[in-house]
Amino acid sequence: MELEHCIGTTCTSVEIGKDHYRTEIRASGHTVIADEPKEVGGKDEGMNPNELLLASLGTCTAMTLRMYADRKEWPVNRICVDLTMDSVKGNEQQTTFIKRHIKIDGDITDEQRRRMLQIADSCPLHKIMTNPIVITSNLLP
Repeated sequence: MELEHCIGTTCTSVEIGKDHYRTEIRASGHTVIADEPKEVGGKDEGMNPNELLLASLGTCTAMTLRMYADRKEWPVNRICVDLTMDSVKGNEQQTTFIKRHIKIDGDITDEQRRRMLQIADSCPLHKIMTNPIVITSNLLP
């Protein structure tokens, strides 16, 4: 499927054929392969959907922190974001817990580190994921 049906500022196309569960993700001229592990029937040729979600949040966080450190001209050499996700099923709903561990290498003060932690929560994907999300679906001819 091509992106001709995209409406909005961010468009991504995902396509799966008969290969279990290899999926091609296309956006802005780039292609990423997603898959499931072999133990659930995939070929493990790419990240699974949960890993892609965490990768998106981690990437957005790291980029946001890099932009902030650069704008402030702070001597930050490296930013590493490790994420984990667990879900707990309750009687009426499922709650998902994402833990984001941020390591900042550089000669910055404790106060600057605390500010960087605050800035992490202002990454655009963090804002999307912590506010209500409405997903609509339709079938195309």
